[in-house]
Amino acid sequence: MNVGIVSLSSGILGEEFVRYEVEIGLKRLRDFGLGVRFMPNALAGLDFIKAHPEKRAQDLLQAFRDPRIDMILCAIGGDDTYRLLPYLFEHGELQGAVTDKIFLGFSDTTVNHLMLHKVGLRTFYGQAFLPDICELSPEMHPYTRKYFEELVTTGTIKKITPSDVWYEERKSFAPDQVGKTLPERPGHGFELLQGPPVFSGKILGGCVDTLYDIFNGDRYEDMPVLCEKYRLFPDARDWKGRILLLETSEERPSPDKYRRALGYLKDAGVFASVNGVLAGKPMDEVHADEYKRLLTEVIDDPELPVVFDINVGHAMPRCIIPFGVDATVDAEKQVIRFDG
Repeated sequence: MNVGIVSLSSGILGEEFVRYEVEIGLKRLRDFGLGVRFMPNALAGLDFIKAHPEKRAQDLLQAFRDPRIDMILCAIGGDDTYRLLPYLFEHGELQGAVTDKIFLGFSDTTVNHLMLHKVGLRTFYGQAFLPDICELSPEMHPYTRKYFEELVTTGTIKKITPSDVWYEERKSFAPDQVGKTLPERPGHGFELLQGPPVFSGKILGGCVDTLYDIFNGDRYEDMPVLCEKYRLFPDARDWKGRILLLETSEERPSPDKYRRALGYLKDAGVFASVNGVLAGKPMDEVHADEYKRLLTEVIDDPELPVVFDINVGHAMPRCIIPFGVDATVDAEKQVIRFDG
């Protein structure tokens, strides 16, 4: 399998101060037996990537068109992937280029997942190159590695179970941290907050912070405008029968912001349409109790299943969740199974 690495949001991958991390990740990918190719602008650096969303879009299109690339792996997240929208949808560019390949990323890459959902591609949410493959511990976190290895070996994920442990966030990414492990804390398992323990549907969603910005222009004034113009966010009919995935970023959104984000989703008809909600573990469990309370309060429908503490997104370790395939959540048996 050959992997194409793209920088669709932040350009940090091209900066000299992360070069030692990149080398760690490259060795791990090659140890998996994977061929690796950086797309033309993936290593262009922070300033260039920020200034040239059209180049980021070109890299994504080229990765899909290149028959030598089997998997598209996002470098990391960021906060302005929405700026690719005109270059991918104004003349049907993405629709004309997309092919059936593995696409893996999380965080601000939520926007790319929604873009690819629009053109009918199933994608994979939960890990990225720099945060996961380049992890500074002596090895990738075992739980993280398990799912990445399954994906690159089989092309899919069959089931997810909770991690026995979670890790405190790394406070420094300096070179002297290479080989240092992170403090472990015991995992809690999947926590059913309300509703029936078993429910099914195709999963879609992503980072709460990014979803908030799709509706709110405080961070980027033109983001809601462009997202509306290109109809990025699925309408209520598209959410019918799905399962909503939500996870929070390293910004650790305040309970007030979390409430407003849930309010936007509620106003968009999401909670009235979906079959259930999965919520990821917050980093360092910050605001976890408040988030759980807000999920039940804002949704205000005790019959809608809500399961908290999924090991996906920004808290470590991370699983990988397939979007667009049939999933069955069983909170009693502590498993999420996927068909396809």
